[in-house]
Amino acid sequence: MTIQEIFKSFNKLNVLIIGDVMIDAYMWGQVSRISPEAPVPIVAVNKKENRLGGAANVALNVQAMGATPILCAVIGDDEHAITFNSLLKKQKLSAEGIIKGKKRVTTVKTRIIGNHHQMLRIDEEIESPIDKKETEDLFEKIQKLITSKKIDVIIFEDYDKGVITPELISKVVKTANQKNIPTVVDPKKKNFMAYSGVSLFKPNLKELKEGLKLDFNVNNTTELSKIVDSFIKKQKIATALITLSEKGVYIHTQKTRSLIPAHIRDITDVSGAGDTVVSLAALCYALKLDPTTTATLSNLAGGLVCEKVGVVPVDKQQLLKEAIKLKL
Repeated sequence: MTIQEIFKSFNKLNVLIIGDVMIDAYMWGQVSRISPEAPVPIVAVNKKENRLGGAANVALNVQAMGATPILCAVIGDDEHAITFNSLLKKQKLSAEGIIKGKKRVTTVKTRIIGNHHQMLRIDEEIESPIDKKETEDLFEKIQKLITSKKIDVIIFEDYDKGVITPELISKVVKTANQKNIPTVVDPKKKNFMAYSGVSLFKPNLKELKEGLKLDFNVNNTTELSKIVDSFIKKQKIATALITLSEKGVYIHTQKTRSLIPAHIRDITDVSGAGDTVVSLAALCYALKLDPTTTATLSNLAGGLVCEKVGVVPVDKQQLLKEAIKLKL
């Protein structure tokens, strides 16, 4: 497949995304004085914006590449849920996999930006795991979607906010494996060891060290390779893709061990880069592309979004241009 054919093939894919969705709220303004009430800057707000975040940002990246994302998540039954659903509608994203939980709140992260610098972030969220009933309802919804639609790949987008539980993971992975649907994971600390039997596991270096409770020298590729090899064998994981920020990405399968260096970029903001990497990795995996191509495209896409301010999905045409330049 040529790179142009790969990018065309993305359009045919349906991607089920399970995880913690949120609203990324922004308040922009100017700071020209300090408050007389306390030694804090006063931000005179001149612009406000709500964006889809967390697993919903993965959906935006999948959509930006031409594929069809279907989000499965639990949100609150609150006013932020109304905002969240209207953002989905605006982006032409389906809400069929979204459940409202009476005991949950819709996660909102509000960033206050003064004079182009983030000054404060306010988080509204519940981090406790969803209960048994919510887990059953969510799994039922996922099962229904898997049987009624052609699902090419499933992404677990875990932000440790409680939507993904070990019980949900094992049920979904079992169902996916029975139906030969690949599973791709963007893990966090709590469930790190719960993703046994998945197709592709994508932690960043910090998550890998925390999840395995190990410290090691990332510059020693032999050591990294040994640690990853032992982990994926034990967990019955087919592929590990480790993002190493400015060092690039490391991909590890039974036959491939490859470090793809990062491209020199004017890094503006790294937020959302992991969402972009996992989106591309999942799309490439669904097309059965070789590990090196998968890692290279994912790495390239993650680097491109770091040039933009805030959490933004990847630009398909820009990514294609860069991929052609690399003679992929």
